[in-house]
Amino acid sequence: MDLHGRELYFRQRVSRLPVREAATFPVNPPDPDDHPPSRRRDLRPAAERRQRNTARGLVAAARITGVLPDSLSRMPIDIGSAFDSGAIEVVSVRGSVAELNIRHDVRADGSPSEFLQWFHLRVSGAETTGATLRVLNAGATTYPDGWRDYRAVGSVNRRAWLRLPTRFDGNVMAVDVPPGPPTYVAYFEPYSWDRHLDLLADCVARGARQRRLGGSVQGRDLDEVIVGEGERAVWVIARQHPGETMAEWFVEGLLHRLLEPADAVARELRRMATFHIIPNMNPDGSVLGNLRTNAAGANLNREWLEPSAGRSPEVLAVRDAIHASGCAAFFDIHGDENLPYVFVAGSEMLPGFSERQAAEQAAFAADFRAASPDFQSEHGYAASKYKDDVLKLASKYVGHTFGCLSLTLEMPFKDNANAPDENCGWSAARSARLGADMLGPVRLHLARTAA
Repeated sequence: MDLHGRELYFRQRVSRLPVREAATFPVNPPDPDDHPPSRRRDLRPAAERRQRNTARGLVAAARITGVLPDSLSRMPIDIGSAFDSGAIEVVSVRGSVAELNIRHDVRADGSPSEFLQWFHLRVSGAETTGATLRVLNAGATTYPDGWRDYRAVGSVNRRAWLRLPTRFDGNVMAVDVPPGPPTYVAYFEPYSWDRHLDLLADCVARGARQRRLGGSVQGRDLDEVIVGEGERAVWVIARQHPGETMAEWFVEGLLHRLLEPADAVARELRRMATFHIIPNMNPDGSVLGNLRTNAAGANLNREWLEPSAGRSPEVLAVRDAIHASGCAAFFDIHGDENLPYVFVAGSEMLPGFSERQAAEQAAFAADFRAASPDFQSEHGYAASKYKDDVLKLASKYVGHTFGCLSLTLEMPFKDNANAPDENCGWSAARSARLGADMLGPVRLHLARTAA
């Protein structure tokens, strides 16, 4: 696909994203670079402006003549990551080939944490040559098997993302970026902090209530969206692991449907229950570009048994709120690096797990399979996956404490092997659609378990 066709495809993809089209707030604030040159000031140094304008002129000439000037072909590409959730280490750049390392999760003081898997970067200077990104330490990351049959995502406008040709030989992962304008490349479609704030504001404008439960290690707000007036409390949390951005896309789709006045399922759910929804449990890790940890280096999904104000204030605040409201159903939304399926992990390994809980869990899974072809129950985690640390996990702690339906929902970083999409793989749009689809099974669960 040439540059013109690629940009046209991106525009068409954006026009087909149902959740984003229906939003009542400006999902993507106007970008100064979208305005014509006569309406913006170029604040770069004069020498840099001259160099960039010269390069643009050479590119334009090359497009007309079909000949790439030697001076431009020798210009190396540039790799940047100084933006929200940006994360990569540059080892070397030679021409159109960049050798990179995936960076460890970082703490607030810049020291490395345990995990390394997330990446988010920008490639510029590859207008005519394209680029090859060689990730040298892919085989030494936290989940090296996650790179098998995986394809990175790329976007020229940060709104429409496509899968890029990606290869992994067991040690090095190579990603091919086609010729074109500056291109963002990421592990999965990012969900920015600005979009998170826009989501909160949009929900309030549509009738939801917003409550600040506390603050993160670095002082970012930890907010809850409250929807409905029913006596029973349903809790949905997302992005305990901040690099699992599909989780917040899922919540966006769920909230969009739950707040829809004309949706009969949503109206019934708002009557039956009060939904307590945390779109982003880990604000600091999201902005820092971490896969699994917060700014103190804590894996929040191992903090639920004994959360602390210093190490995991995010879990402490949410856990206290759950104890205050009670819980009739709990859903912890995640992404899985290795498995190319959508599935839930239940609470059957818990001490005291009852026949009633087993029946409710099986019925919910059956309802979800009927509601969405993307969901399945054949592939997933073995019940023996968690042992001594089981009650440190959110869904296990809540299921054990409240005896309710309590599930971890997992979506793939790769694609859904049961319903593959060659262009986009598993995507933000599919995550949002799945969030909307889950409301039907939730309604059936609440109806079955009503007193």
